[in-house]
Amino acid sequence: MAMTSTTGTTDVATDETGSLIAASKVEGTTVYNRQGDNLGHVYDVMIDKRSGQVAYAIMSFGGFLGMGERYHPLPWKMLDYDTSMGGYVVDLDKDRLEGAPAYSASERPDWRDRDYTHRIDNFYGVTPYTGWV
Repeated sequence: MAMTSTTGTTDVATDETGSLIAASKVEGTTVYNRQGDNLGHVYDVMIDKRSGQVAYAIMSFGGFLGMGERYHPLPWKMLDYDTSMGGYVVDLDKDRLEGAPAYSASERPDWRDRDYTHRIDNFYGVTPYTGWV
């Protein structure tokens, strides 16, 4: 059963069910590779406004105490949730991830730029995201 919190006179789902999870609970979830190495954590998610589907997970990778941290957009379809690990698993190793599309905390990617998202999708070999406005 999902946890709820009461705000005024309404109950708001804040946790998860068997197949649904609150975005706030996804953020911070560890991302592992198939060898069990900790690659980082989900920093944020990019959700398609119209379909409601998550298009990308933004994974925080590297750095120390918030310095030098890089953000890697990963196509959501690459992530598999592994209940035994309590996190998401991707088919990547650290070397490949270091060459992947990324940005720093001082940069802001242009998500409206189709070339930007196509570079991400092409790098990972997935079907390009098509939910364009």
